[in-house]
Amino acid sequence: MSTSNRHFLAQAPIWRSLVHLCIPMIAGFSVGAVYNIINGAFVGSLHETPLLAALTFSMPVFALVMALGGVFGVGGGTFVTRLLGSLEDPATDATAAGRRIRQVSSFTMWGSIAAGVVVGILGVAFATPIAAAVGASGASLAPTALYIGAMFAFAPVYVAVFALEQLVRAEGAAVASMTGLIASTIANLVLDVLFILVLGWGVLGAGLALGLSNLVTIGYYAWWLTKRSSAVSIAPRWFRADREIVTTVFGVGVSELLQSSFLIVTTLVMNWIAIGYGEELIAAMGVALRISQLPEMIVMGVSMGAIPLFAYAFGARNRDRLTAGIRGAVIAIAGFVAVFSTIVFLFRDQVFALFSADPTVLDDGTRILTAMLVATAFNGFTGLMIAVFQATEQMRNATIMSIAQGVLFIPVIFVFNAVLGLDGVIWAMTATELLVFALGLVLFLGSRRALSAEPSADAVAAAAAALADEAAAGAALAEEAAPVAG
Repeated sequence: MSTSNRHFLAQAPIWRSLVHLCIPMIAGFSVGAVYNIINGAFVGSLHETPLLAALTFSMPVFALVMALGGVFGVGGGTFVTRLLGSLEDPATDATAAGRRIRQVSSFTMWGSIAAGVVVGILGVAFATPIAAAVGASGASLAPTALYIGAMFAFAPVYVAVFALEQLVRAEGAAVASMTGLIASTIANLVLDVLFILVLGWGVLGAGLALGLSNLVTIGYYAWWLTKRSSAVSIAPRWFRADREIVTTVFGVGVSELLQSSFLIVTTLVMNWIAIGYGEELIAAMGVALRISQLPEMIVMGVSMGAIPLFAYAFGARNRDRLTAGIRGAVIAIAGFVAVFSTIVFLFRDQVFALFSADPTVLDDGTRILTAMLVATAFNGFTGLMIAVFQATEQMRNATIMSIAQGVLFIPVIFVFNAVLGLDGVIWAMTATELLVFALGLVLFLGSRRALSAEPSADAVAAAAAALADEAAAGAALAEEAAPVAG
């Protein structure tokens, strides 16, 4: 771990730390969001609405695969950062803590790849049924199945790249994390031009470009962790899957998986209801989602970027720094939402024209975009609260929030559709985000005492005990061998 990265986690003024950690994340996420807009425009340039609809239908599947990486990445990454923070305490066994960090990081890397292989095999085998399950039918079924199949073929790559990115950020190396994200986006853009515009492979080309570009990022992150990190190791020899590691990593990371699992459920319900209003509405939703991702990715960059700061302060038992970091992140999110959501809203017509000339898609899309931008304000603060819960080992609260986002949406959209029709479908997600925000606020205010709890107390103790056991075993072997040597 470089001294400069450690300084920003441990000692730098809060605003300097937030700038160092969050701006690179915002840049990386924003470049990715802009790419998603361009990618949609590439497919839209083929002037086939079913292809645009296929991208929309595939979104929850991709989110689920990435969430699997989040189970390992967020769970393992926050664990590593808390252990790094515990080194601030002179009473901490530094040797045992360092050993535990390497064990957790190796488990994060190789566990994610193994999980990706299993999911990838199942996904490729059942690509068409999955496409039908997420709502694709008619002309959109075949391209959706093709795109989903390509995504699942690269599942080990997507899962591993997300897990590795979290390990890089666990040390506060936000610039390195951003570099990997931007490299992937540039490679994706180049491959999109080749596969979609030059070779004419349509959504299959988009899927292949996405998977291959992430291989570039894996190579970069693996190099950085091997050559530049002094704390983390992804070497297989450090792999360990004892109860304490598995429980902590999955306990924190499962909120990511639940969140995306419920996203699939909510998207299924949304697609089933929306398809009754026509395929154009599905295409419009996909376009609006891509455009609204710009402000959403910016506020997500703040929440995700600040997680190492929260986890490190928690691990170091520095409640004042943790509280100051949360307060600064709240101010930053409020400012970004106000500025960038306004910009996107003012230029919505011009951006929509890049995707489609269908007047129905344009009309529905602008209405959907308005609702999504309002939802972004609540979603930004909800994401921050989940990030705090994950960083401070509040597994129960993080899980409750993740489940609530999916569970509450189902009754809301059915009621809104029955009462308000199409407008109800459009505004159902916004209403759900408001309810989840209110729930998160209640949980956060009720859990402030947990922010000063003793973090990961068993982690270093387990590593120290393992070291003692190994030393005792070594001494016993030496004692047994002594008479033989004589």
